[in-house]
Amino acid sequence: MSRIVERDLETLRELGLRMGGLAEGILQKSMQSLLRRDAALAAEVQRDDLGIDRLDIEIDEAVLEVLALQAPVARDLRAVIGVKSVATDLERVGDLARNIAKSAARLAERPTVATPVGLEQLGDECSRQLRMALDAFRDGDTALAHRVLEGEDRVDEHEALVVREALGELQRQPEISPQEVDFILIAKNLERVADHATNIAEEVVRIAESKNLKHAAKLGA
Repeated sequence: MSRIVERDLETLRELGLRMGGLAEGILQKSMQSLLRRDAALAAEVQRDDLGIDRLDIEIDEAVLEVLALQAPVARDLRAVIGVKSVATDLERVGDLARNIAKSAARLAERPTVATPVGLEQLGDECSRQLRMALDAFRDGDTALAHRVLEGEDRVDEHEALVVREALGELQRQPEISPQEVDFILIAKNLERVADHATNIAEEVVRIAESKNLKHAAKLGA
């Protein structure tokens, strides 16, 4: 690796990690807006997501510049493309946090209904998955990346429990169906956050080991 490419890669990684920090922050804020039924906090999430979008564009431009001027190959090329892939996942995490905040804002305007028991736990689990994936990306830690992949089924189980509870309440109390539908939407959005954490972890493995784990279970890889 030339010093120029190494410097460019470090700049790209720093941009990706800054974007990751913003994504973690608004995900946590969106969950707080839900738990507090705080419409003002939910509105902040909508504004904060603009910072993620700006960094996404900055990373796009930086990646194109490195590809055009440095023509990286092998692992360097995987690392450059990997940062762009991670940025794409983080931009979507920002969008999912916005979705959660929109549900939180609607819930704040309606009669208060008890939050499903496992929803806060699901949020904590998804935040932890994202944190581990970003740590693995920062350190090139494939062992930690595999821990993220192993946690995917646990998130799916938590999401299913929340959805079942919300559906049960919806059947028992049809008058609160709008609130329960929003709880289901939040659970689905959180599960998708964990999916993007999984994508980031897979990217860490691909960069380090040149091993593509996407769809590995279905394809028997």
